[in-house]
Amino acid sequence: MKKLTTFAAKLDDVAPGKTKKVCFPNHGPILLANVGGTIYAVDDTCTHEDSSLALGCLRDDKVKCTLHGSWFSVVTGEPTDEPADEPLQRYQVEINNDEIWLNLTPIE
Repeated sequence: MKKLTTFAAKLDDVAPGKTKKVCFPNHGPILLANVGGTIYAVDDTCTHEDSSLALGCLRDDKVKCTLHGSWFSVVTGEPTDEPADEPLQRYQVEINNDEIWLNLTPIE
């Protein structure tokens, strides 16, 4: 995997059970999600409609799109409820000195 070179947030900025939207130049927004102390990173935009997932709630390892009610796993990126049927892109996360670092190349 490629080296993680992009600072995303402080670990304290994403409390357990919460999400945070982060934006980077020349890249779409990414959603950080804290599931039981593990940080996951996925595209912030619903694959069904262009709606920010940061507006939705996080339950266990799933985030809800508030526009049409689709749920996505932040672990796998897969939609778990319709109408969305395309997965979210996922990103490699590393925690270093209480900072969240990302590789902005999606995981394949």
